[in-house]
Amino acid sequence: MKKLINRPADVVDEMLQGTIAIYPNIARLAGHHVLLRADADEVRHNQVAIVSGGGSGHEPAHSGYIGSGMLSAAVAGEVFTSPSVSEVIAAIRAVGGLPGVLLIVKNYMGDRLNFGLAAEMARAEGMAVEIVIAADDIALSGTHERNAARGIAGTVLVHKIAGAAAASGRSLREVARIAHAAAAEVSTMGLSLSAGTVPAVGRPGYVLGDDEIELGLGIHGEPGVRRGPLQSADALADEVTGAILRANPLASGSRVAVLVNNLGATTPMELAIFARRALGSLRAHGLVCERVYSGAFMTSLEAAGVSISILPVDDDRLRLLDAPTTAPAWPNVTATRPQSLTVAAPRQSRSESPSAEQSEIKSTAVLRSATARACRAIIEAERTLTEMDRIVGDGDLGTNLARGAKAILEESGRFHIDDPGELLKTIGAVAQEVIGGTSGPLYGVLLLRAGTVLSDQPGNWRSAVSQAVEAVSALGGAKRGDRTMLDALLPFAEAFQTCTPESALAAAEAGAAATAHMVPRRGRSSYLGDRALGHEDPGAAAVVIWLRAAIA
Repeated sequence: MKKLINRPADVVDEMLQGTIAIYPNIARLAGHHVLLRADADEVRHNQVAIVSGGGSGHEPAHSGYIGSGMLSAAVAGEVFTSPSVSEVIAAIRAVGGLPGVLLIVKNYMGDRLNFGLAAEMARAEGMAVEIVIAADDIALSGTHERNAARGIAGTVLVHKIAGAAAASGRSLREVARIAHAAAAEVSTMGLSLSAGTVPAVGRPGYVLGDDEIELGLGIHGEPGVRRGPLQSADALADEVTGAILRANPLASGSRVAVLVNNLGATTPMELAIFARRALGSLRAHGLVCERVYSGAFMTSLEAAGVSISILPVDDDRLRLLDAPTTAPAWPNVTATRPQSLTVAAPRQSRSESPSAEQSEIKSTAVLRSATARACRAIIEAERTLTEMDRIVGDGDLGTNLARGAKAILEESGRFHIDDPGELLKTIGAVAQEVIGGTSGPLYGVLLLRAGTVLSDQPGNWRSAVSQAVEAVSALGGAKRGDRTMLDALLPFAEAFQTCTPESALAAAEAGAAATAHMVPRRGRSSYLGDRALGHEDPGAAAVVIWLRAAIA
C-alpha cells in the first residue's frame, strides 16, 4: 500500500485539519469530526440548515460541499464507516436554529440508523428536523434487493438543490419536499476498473483481472452487482446510460442534468472520453442535456472508475442548480445548455507540382514506396518503442510515432504530387501536426528541410539528408553523444555522403546501439542520469527502424 499518510489511525483527523487549513470559510467543531460553515452562528436562525455526511474516503464529499447555498455541516466517520450518533447530534446542535434542520442521508444501514436516531434526539430537544434518504443507485433495479438501492454520487445534486432552496429562505417543509423530489428522481450507475484501499486494511476491497470490470458498484469498496469483461469506453458508456434509462425511462424531449463522476483514480482524459459518449447516447435517446457536471464529486478512495447520474430538470430545478454557492467542490458551470462546438482551423494549402520531368516522377514513386515501408515498420514497432520509452522516458514515443505514421499512410492517397521535394514537405507538415510532443517538431523540420533542399537542388539527396539532420540539431539543441535520435541520424548522414545507403544504415545502427552506454544530456532521458545506462535510446532506435525499412 502506497499512500501519502502518516498513521492509518490518524487519516480522518488529519484530513479534517488539512481541510480547515485550506478553506477559510470552513470551521471544525471542537472535539468532533464535524466541519461546518464558519458563519454558522450568524445564519442558523435565518435559514434551514442542511446537514449530511457519512464515512470518509469519498472526498470531496462531504466537506467540499459546505458553504452558503449548500451544506451547513458535514459529519465525517472513519473511512467507509458511518459516523456515530454523538457526532451527528453534535452537528445538528451546532448549526440548527429556529428554521430547522434537514438531514440528507445516503441509503446505507449505518447512516440511516445513526442519522435517524440523532434526528429523534434532536426532536426530543425541541428542534424541527426532517430527513431525506438518497437512494439513487439503479444497479439493483428489477431484483428482490431493489429497496436496498444505495445513495451514491447523485446525492451531491440533492445537496445542491436542497442547499439553494434553503438559502432562498424557504421553510423546512418546502426544502424537504424539494429535496425529496430530487432524491426520488435522480438515477446513478457506476463501474470500476480497480478498487480503493482502506488505509487501516492495507489491501484493495476486491481485485480485478486486467480484462475485468465491476458494474453497478457502490462507493465503499464493495464489489458491483456484476463482473464483466473490459470493453471500449464507448461500449461501457452505452451500457451504463442504457441501464439508467431502462430503470427510469424518460420521454424523448425530457430535460436533464448529468453528473459524470470520477471514482478517484480516473484521469481527466478518460473521464472526458467517457462523458463524450455518455452525452451522445443520452442525446440519441432524445434527451436534452441542460447541464453537465464532470469531475470528482463522490469518490471511493483511489478506485479507478466512473459513474453517471441523471436528474430530470425543469426551470425551477435549474434555477436551484445554477444558484450561487461558496462550497469549494461545486463546479462553476456556466448556466447555459452545453454544446459540442468544433471550430475549423485554418490550414496551409499543400502545394502540388503542376508538371514534372519523367525522372522526378520516377524518383517520387520510389520515395512513396520507401515512405510506406517506413510507416508500416513504425506501426509494427509501436509496442516495442512504447516499452523502451516507458523505461527511460514518458512512455508515449511509440504511440506518437505510430499515430503519425498512420496519418501519413492515410493522407498519402490524397497527395497528387510528382516532385520529391514537395512530397517530403507535405509529409513533414503531416508529421509536425499529428505526431505531437517533441518528436513532432523534430520530424517536421527533418522532412521540411530535406524537401526544401530537394526543391532547390533536384536529385541532390546527399545534401538534403545532411542539411535536414543539421536542422534537427539546430532546432532541438542536441549533438552527438547527448543520447537522442541524432546519435543515429548524424552517423547516417555522414556516412551517406560517401557510402552506399546500406553502409550508412550500418553506421546509424552502431550509433543507436552506443546510446545504451551514454549518460543522457538531452531529450526524454535527461532527467534520469545514470539510471538510463544499459537501455538504448528509443528515439535513436526508432530512426533505425524506419531507415532500415525505407532502404530495404
